[in-house]
Amino acid sequence: MLKKTLITSTLILAGFGVHAQQLDVSDPNQALLASNKIFCANEQGEISLYWWQGEVYSRIPGEKDTLIFNVQGMNARQCGRMEDETRGLGFRSVSREIMLYLDPETNEILRTWTNPWTNEEVEVMHVNNDPVNSRGPRWARDENGEPSARFEPQQVVNGMVLSGGGAARLFYNNPLTGDYQDYEGGKYHAAEFLTVSYPLADALDASQSAIQDAVISWGRISGWLPWMKMRGRSGLMVHYTHGMRLHDWEDLPDVLRNEIETNWPKYQTPPPTDDDRPNDTTWTVFKRWIDEKRERGEVPKQGPR
Repeated sequence: MLKKTLITSTLILAGFGVHAQQLDVSDPNQALLASNKIFCANEQGEISLYWWQGEVYSRIPGEKDTLIFNVQGMNARQCGRMEDETRGLGFRSVSREIMLYLDPETNEILRTWTNPWTNEEVEVMHVNNDPVNSRGPRWARDENGEPSARFEPQQVVNGMVLSGGGAARLFYNNPLTGDYQDYEGGKYHAAEFLTVSYPLADALDASQSAIQDAVISWGRISGWLPWMKMRGRSGLMVHYTHGMRLHDWEDLPDVLRNEIETNWPKYQTPPPTDDDRPNDTTWTVFKRWIDEKRERGEVPKQGPR
């Protein structure tokens, strides 16, 4: 059944103007090469740069939704390539990412922000996650040698693959408990949504290491960011963005590129492919940030009651 499905998929894909030297996606190694191109690159050491921009809205019962931030973000990624006698070809991605919170009227980078619900001025902590790595390699075959990599686009329109519609539903223990309840509490509960569109011919072109002209849309529904100091108030944040894969570092908007070059230079490149550090999130980064401030005596160990 699997063989039939893959062969059928290959015949369908061949009908969309894919040129010579195309990958044979009935082969799990080549299926992995095609799918890995979308967000990474098959050539080890080649950096893949994604950028996005958009808005963040508040949603509180009984209140009108409010635009509270604009955002500019980027992710710099590379993939380590490996081979295994049983599992075939494999890739593991490593990356760093930044997202800046901007004034919704001026688009200036926010350093402080006056919380409209508490009237407290707080310091803004921009997203600066290092690393954001895959948990393990993606292999062409499973531990028994059975094919596991797939490249079977569900929707192709005028040679463009349209992919998405699912949600990453996140629910896990929040690292900010105990002495951090002024900022956050309970569980981290969120959903993230990603869609992507890219040329099918580029995905199947055996001579290309990566898909260069991908377009994305990313959204997230989550609780308040910890640095906002909402102290458990009811409500949600809605992130809604669009973006694309960039060809060059200079393609980044000035506001984002200049901020990274000035204050976050290591984010211009991904971590090494053997990076084994635990992944960062806004919540783990915030915990370190607050702990360092407490050690310096800049904030109390217990917030005001």
